Amino acid sequence: MELMQNPSTPFSSIDDVERQFARHRYITDRMLATTVFLSTTVGKPLFLEGEPGVGKTEVAKALAASLDAELIRLQCYEGLDAQSALYEWNYPRQMLELRLQEARGIDREQIGANLFSEDFLLRRPLLQALSAPAGRRNVLLIDEVDRADEAFEAFLLEILSDFQITIPELGTIRAEQKPLVVLTSNRSRELHDALKRRCLYHWVEFPDFQRELRILESRVPGIGDELATQICRFMQWIRTQDLFKRPGIAEMIDWAEALTALGADDVDTEVLQTTLGCILKYQRDLQSVQQQDLAVVVDEVKGASARA
Repeated sequence: MELMQNPSTPFSSIDDVERQFARHRYITDRMLATTVFLSTTVGKPLFLEGEPGVGKTEVAKALAASLDAELIRLQCYEGLDAQSALYEWNYPRQMLELRLQEARGIDREQIGANLFSEDFLLRRPLLQALSAPAGRRNVLLIDEVDRADEAFEAFLLEILSDFQITIPELGTIRAEQKPLVVLTSNRSRELHDALKRRCLYHWVEFPDFQRELRILESRVPGIGDELATQICRFMQWIRTQDLFKRPGIAEMIDWAEALTALGADDVDTEVLQTTLGCILKYQRDLQSVQQQDLAVVVDEVKGASARA
């Protein structure tokens, strides 16, 4: 069953989400496309959770590109506070303005009267996202929200509920056009239910073989069919191993570009051993894979590719 939108919402259908994302080289599955469609249609934030490297951040980039919207990114980190995410006053410029006013001989009672105006306001990501003019939407990416503290998580609840902030010196600023919000989490810690309830949730899995092959072909145009198939077969195999960090889509693309640069037509044991650093980023993982019989793995990968 195809869900259709009303004319004021960004995408005409779920199929339209898939088409628009594909135009910008993001190959989505049906469930994610449906969640994106519903999020943009009903105006609820989209919460994406999953292992690092599965393409969560790229969803926000593809969404912004598809809608020709500005992508505003708030990268979360431990110790991030509301002030850093919302706004700051430009203190150096305020001090310079004070000296200039004194030098111009402005009446003492009037000196500094304009210091807390918008001319001296530094808009940080959250305030930028709320400042889009009517008729134009921003896409706000709150990336790796699980890295922020619980206090900041609680602060986000108010922003995502009301889409307004109060600046004591200026008053309340409300979004003329609510931004489309995408939150991502690597699940390094559990987030509070109250935050998730305000969002539409989607768990992003590693792609299956067919979707990973489509991703590779879109990201590395001109790659040979045989090489692309073997790369994706190997990536499917290596993610089944006991690794500290399973390689993501970005590592797969890096490896494909490296093999193409080396002029490889297929994956053989020697080229695999010398390029594993494109895929694996931890010594323990490298040693674990290198201790296996990679010749057998390569034969299995090539055999599966030949049968396909």
